[in-house]
Parts: sequence; C-alpha cells; structure tokens
Amino acid sequence: MILLNQPNCFREKRTVQKGSESQGLKNCSLKSERTVRSNMGISVPACFILTFFFLSIFPGSGHLSIFSQERRTSQAQIIRTKPFPIALQNWTFRKFSFLETIEFAQKLGIKYLQAYPGQILSREKPDVVFNHHLKPEDVELVQNKLKQAGVELVAYGVVDLGKTEEEKRKVFDFARRLGIQLIVAEPSENEFPSLEPLLEEYNLFLAIHNHPEPSRYAQPEKVLAVLKRTGDRIGVCADPGHWMRGKIKPVEALRLLQGRLLDIHLKDRSDFGVGEKVEDVPPGKGKAGLKEILEELTRQNYSGYLTLEYENEKEALNPLPALKEAVELINKNTYFYGYEELLIRTRGRYSKHGWNHYGPGHFELDEKKGILKSVGGMGLFWYSRKKFRDFILELDYKCSDRKTNSGVFLRVPEVPTSDDYIYHSFEIQINDAGEGIHKTGAVYDAVAPAKDAFNPAGEWNHLKIIFKGKQLQVELNGVKIIDWLAEPRGKVRDFASEGYIGLQNHDRDSSVYFRNIFIKEIK
Repeated sequence: MILLNQPNCFREKRTVQKGSESQGLKNCSLKSERTVRSNMGISVPACFILTFFFLSIFPGSGHLSIFSQERRTSQAQIIRTKPFPIALQNWTFRKFSFLETIEFAQKLGIKYLQAYPGQILSREKPDVVFNHHLKPEDVELVQNKLKQAGVELVAYGVVDLGKTEEEKRKVFDFARRLGIQLIVAEPSENEFPSLEPLLEEYNLFLAIHNHPEPSRYAQPEKVLAVLKRTGDRIGVCADPGHWMRGKIKPVEALRLLQGRLLDIHLKDRSDFGVGEKVEDVPPGKGKAGLKEILEELTRQNYSGYLTLEYENEKEALNPLPALKEAVELINKNTYFYGYEELLIRTRGRYSKHGWNHYGPGHFELDEKKGILKSVGGMGLFWYSRKKFRDFILELDYKCSDRKTNSGVFLRVPEVPTSDDYIYHSFEIQINDAGEGIHKTGAVYDAVAPAKDAFNPAGEWNHLKIIFKGKQLQVELNGVKIIDWLAEPRGKVRDFASEGYIGLQNHDRDSSVYFRNIFIKEIK
C-alpha cells in the first residue's frame, strides 16, 4: 500500500524489477539523532558552516555562480501544468436522463462524455436505459443528439464485459457504432489474454477501474502487477476519490502507475477514509491535491481526459454548481490555461500537422514524447496555420553542445520562399558560445541579453517571449533578459505587425531540441 501521514523517508519505496511479480519495499532510516559524517571526518553541518564562512570572506569567488546556476536550473525544472481535455462521467447526473446530461455538458462547456450502463435514455422513454443492448433506432437517436450538441461520446464504463467472446463483442460493436475509444471495466485477471486480440481488432483501449475494497483492483500495486503482463491497449482508469477511501495518496498512486494511465475519474474528498463526516467535494476543495495531481499528469505527459465525476448524494439533484466550481479550479491550477499547443497531439501521438519547413535539413519528431530534434540546416520550421500579432510564446529548448546554433523567429511576415525572411523578422538567438548581440537570449544582431541565464548544454531551458505591439520582452529560465522597444536594427530592415512563428535548424554539427511549445494571443 501507499501509506499516508508518514515523513517522506518512511514511505515505502517500490522498485519494479523486470520479470518479477513482486514489489521490492525499501524503508529508509531516520538519522536525525546523529551526525552524518563524510569520509574526511567532517560533519555535514560543519561543511555548510565552512562554505558560508568562505563565501563571506571571498564574496567575489566563482563559487557564487554555483548557486546562481542552481536557481536557473530549478526555474527550468518547474512543472508548468498543461491543459487536459475535460470530460464528464454521466454518473454525476444519475438522477437525470442521458439526453439531459448532454444538455448539462453544454452548459458546462464540456465537449466529451463518458457514459455508464443503466442511465435512463430520455424522459420520453423512461423504460429504456442506455447500455450496449440499445436498439438501432435508439443508437441513432443518441448519435443525432450528440452531433447537434457538438459533444462526443469518448468512453463507456464501468461495464461488465460478460464471460464469453460473444458478450464482449457485443460491447465492442456498440462502442464502434458510437465512436467510443475507451472501455472502462474490471475484468478478472484470466480474461486479459483473450481481451487483447479483441481490443486490437476493434482498435479500442481498456482501462482497469479501481473501485475501493473489496474490489480486486483497489490497490495500485495489484493493478501494476496485472499490467506488467499486458500490452499498451490495457491501462488504468485512475479514481483519486476511491483511492482516498482506502487512505491511499492519489499522486503517489499515479506516480506508481506512470505510463499506463488511460483515464482519470477526477474526484476529491474532504478527507481520507470513510468516516461519517467525510464526503465528496469539488476537485480542488478537498485533500486529494488537485495541483499536485495536475503537475504529476503533466510530468508524465498524460494524454487522456480529466473525467469529472461528482458523487455527493446530497447534491445529486443539482450537481451543476459543484461542477462549475471544479472546472474553475482546474483552470486556475493549469499554467497553460488559455494557451494553444502548437504541436498537436491526438490519441497520445504528437504530429507536425500545421507546420512546414523551408530550406535544407529538417526536424525529427518523437511522436510519443513531443520532442523536436533538428537535423542539418540551415532551414526554418515554421507554424503555417496562422499569423500571430500580439502574443506570449513559451517553449523549452535544449542544446546538444555549447556551440549549438539555433533561434526562434518572430513575426515572419510571409510564407518563406527564400532567405529574405531574416531581414524582416526578429530572431531570439540560441548560441551559448556567441558574444553580445549574437549570444543566447539576444535579439539577433540587435540587442544583447542583460545577463547570461542559460543552462549548460544537455539541460532544458524555458524560454518565454512576450511581443505586444513594438514591445518585446524575453525571459530565460525565469530571468528577464530583454525588454526592448523594437525597431529596425542590424540585419532587420523592417518588421511586420504580425507574422508566423519559426524554429531554426542552423547546421548539422549539433542538434537543438524543442518541446512544450505553447502560445497565447494577447487581445
């Protein structure tokens, strides 16, 4: 189990050994009652005192740059939470019909639904329930209502798949007809070998749900043990609320199940356990740790939905206010809320759709991680879907070598057909070996950065560019290095009020990497 209310050093550490069914538990020991000494016989506290004394006497020593570098690195390593698509678990509106739930989703601005078997289909047909036994005319009714509302049915569960292949195929045929991508279920362990080829045939995914005890999958360790014997089409539908009932900390369970998360039933509770006063609350209002959950999902590059499910029985007849609050809290805890991600991701795969390349070389894309790598040059990888006027552009980049040369181009005025674009747009330089107006962070050939704020080659950097009117600001790893009223200068003869965004692949000698490319237009 993942235990609560213990110092970090007492929490169980799990090491998953390949080919082993067991989880190795390793407890660290408390050493606060004795001094940890180095091989030289000097205590750790003494080392800190001597270091502080040395720096106080020699304030100009190069050792101070170590702390400066650590601050910059920590800035680059901050987890900036990404926006995840929000879905609605229909169980939240169990007192209402399926068709009414579609209307509630519209009011919330939610475009995705996860249905469950057993909900009344409509007030007009109170004897018909939504499930995989629906008649063709009722399936058509559902399809039409979803289409009219602009809402997609993306998942179905928790559903009993049955024991026979025929029963399972009935569920999967139903999913195929409605465009459902994910089935949420709790099959027995011996069913997975027969399920995998069916999932492959139907191009579906199956997520194991973690109902609380006595459910067979209440403990995340048990789920992980099962997943070690299955392929990637089988994963987890993680329910923080159910984990909290079993006194399991959600973020630690998510971390344990990294790489196998297919869906999140996003819930929160006022406390851990199942006491009389413990109840469901909107995500972000309880003790699940919404901020930490979103950060962990961002760290894992999670590609599924945040499926809102609210089970507080006292509010079952009017869950709308709680859900509105939940959406607001999710947005509030999302760093990139209101931004557009320029590398599009569909079903867990990134693509270069919307990007074009001019000139020699190209950028390779790791479709799973969303990381671009430059190959050859000199060329420009530019986002062709639209021009941007006033904006905030944020991205991470990494140099493979100190002499890596690249840049981020702003407001490229026209479709690049020659190298002429470099004279009519601004480039934020990437070249740690450069000097002055040609060094990392500079507006190339125009303005030098106020200070060096880049991390060494091999480490990620976070670049934030704000361009509003003529005012251009650049922050690197949290340090403002450019604040300039743009004007023609150096190689730039003139510049437009709007244009394309571009990433440079300069040469074949050393690659540059980009990831997490987000932009927000300033209205």
